[in-house]
Amino acid sequence: MSKLKIAIQKKGRLSEKSLDLLKNCGITLPNGDRKLKTEAKNFPIEVLFLRDDDIPQYVDQGVADIGILGQNELWEKGGDIEVVQELGFAGCRLSLAIPREEAYGGLSYFNGKKIATSYPVILQKFLQEKNIQAEIEQIGGSVEIAPGIGLAEGIFDIVSTGSTLTMNGLKEVEVVTKSEAVLIQTKELSTEKKSILDQLLFRINAVRNARENKYILLNAPNEAISQITAILPGMKSPTIIPLAEEGWSSMQSVVREDVFWEVIDQLKGLGAQGVLVLNIEKMIV
Repeated sequence: MSKLKIAIQKKGRLSEKSLDLLKNCGITLPNGDRKLKTEAKNFPIEVLFLRDDDIPQYVDQGVADIGILGQNELWEKGGDIEVVQELGFAGCRLSLAIPREEAYGGLSYFNGKKIATSYPVILQKFLQEKNIQAEIEQIGGSVEIAPGIGLAEGIFDIVSTGSTLTMNGLKEVEVVTKSEAVLIQTKELSTEKKSILDQLLFRINAVRNARENKYILLNAPNEAISQITAILPGMKSPTIIPLAEEGWSSMQSVVREDVFWEVIDQLKGLGAQGVLVLNIEKMIV
């Protein structure tokens, strides 16, 4: 039987998140030090551990069938690659930053200045769109030290929390774009491999739905059930079970976590009591 070859980053935060996703999809990988590749024990998939900036090329050339990487690497490398799905993790932003003590009055600050980056293609496109005349200094790593050693007046780099910028005496001044992990695939897949990919996507969607939603249980006065149902419709409609106490019912539903915090005061205002919010392991819709 054919195995679907998936390329993931060999180390770093995105690598750990990608492996967690496969684990949550019920895919078991051998323990031990990572080599170039490994095969799952219970799913027809082979994992290739690669440098993040090599993944677009390997997928584009069909060496790997699919890959997980940040959108930023895809935008930088380009290629005839199809994005199958955004994955909702490893979110970050690509931003311009300058020394903390510098006054910043807008993008015109960068006219005539040198900007250090590992993403010259993305930066050049942005500067052209904004009609900013700046010099790009391409470097491979440790971009944040460039202003401190006199290599550049600013940087363009990935920002997650901003702590690295702070430690290097920099401040974020412009968010150019935002990025997250995506699943990409090569131009052509055999029918058999496409079937395996469909199975994998089914599992990924079940995991994502579970992560983004919560199971909610609450007790409500019967006269408020219709109003609460309008707030918490769930996947189809809430489950309603009469309680031993007359005039009250237990309601069970599914709600997006971000929505729950917006409606909790409405629920309390309608008399909801004993509200429980539980994690969902898998959610198939």
